[in-house]
Amino acid sequence: MGVMELAMTGLPQKYPSLRAPRVTLPECLFVTLELENGRKIPAKLQRVSVTGGLLDLAFYVEERVPVTLNLPIGSGVVHGRAELLFPMRSATGYLQPFRFTALSTEQKDILAREISELLQKTQASSGPRHELGVRIPNFLLDLQ
Repeated sequence: MGVMELAMTGLPQKYPSLRAPRVTLPECLFVTLELENGRKIPAKLQRVSVTGGLLDLAFYVEERVPVTLNLPIGSGVVHGRAELLFPMRSATGYLQPFRFTALSTEQKDILAREISELLQKTQASSGPRHELGVRIPNFLLDLQ
């Protein structure tokens, strides 16, 4: 194995090839953001995955601000550290994405289980999906 190969295999993937499953919540779910100075900000959770999500806020919080996020989901509350990303203006305020920076394995498992259940409910209620267009045969997608 060459030096370049060794260096490449030792590095974690910055952009994994598969995105974490995400779900848009069917009902309004209120969450609390806690800033480092102790100030608490209410928000509505629009979309969530085990890597992050999208919040609906009355006013935006600066990009890259670390927060503690408390998500009442399922039968409990998931607590994790997150970093807020670039806010976008919406009709009612701001949509602001976030990514988890610290989430214990137990909390991540709870969140993954709840997301999986929500995805199953959504797929069951929407019926079969019909996509427009032509499906490309798999042999054309093979690059080997």
